[in-house]
Amino acid sequence: MRRIILLAAVAVIAVPAFALAAGGSATKSAQSQCRAERAAMGTAVFKLTYGTNHNRSNAFGKCVSAHAKTNTKIEATAKQNASTQCTTERAADPAAFALKYGTNKNGKNAFGKCVSQKAKALANAQEKSTQTAEINAAKQCKAERAAGPAAFALKYGTNHNRRNAFGKCVSKLAKQQPPYVVPTP
Repeated sequence: MRRIILLAAVAVIAVPAFALAAGGSATKSAQSQCRAERAAMGTAVFKLTYGTNHNRSNAFGKCVSAHAKTNTKIEATAKQNASTQCTTERAADPAAFALKYGTNKNGKNAFGKCVSQKAKALANAQEKSTQTAEINAAKQCKAERAAGPAAFALKYGTNHNRRNAFGKCVSKLAKQQPPYVVPTP
């Protein structure tokens, strides 16, 4: 009986770890973003921002989940924008385009290399912008909460005990930040 329980526990732990490892660049990027945010905000503020359970110990997982979803959308948009930019650049001078981006002997892979480079750069810039907005919002919310905790909870809290006020504040202020503007080539 103990072996069955032990094997079940190992399977429960191993499956999410495998799924997380296979998550791709959006999840890996989300993990590094959350580590950077936790370092910039401090652990207590980070837990207040993302934690949802009674002791807010699930903050890192909630952060990674939120950032992975956002990063997936950002990467898709960046790829689409990069494709448009590369099409325009290739139309201007096909020979120079093949020389600049092509890595094989005939330069036939130039378009794919161009899209890959530009999409990666655009996505990284957008993700960095989003992360900076969240860190700045957390700092603003921390200052506002320090000025009057009861008024802060009433203003931002939405659940029965208003314990979600800090996270709601950060979310609201981060969304109010000016959007990232895609640079033109």
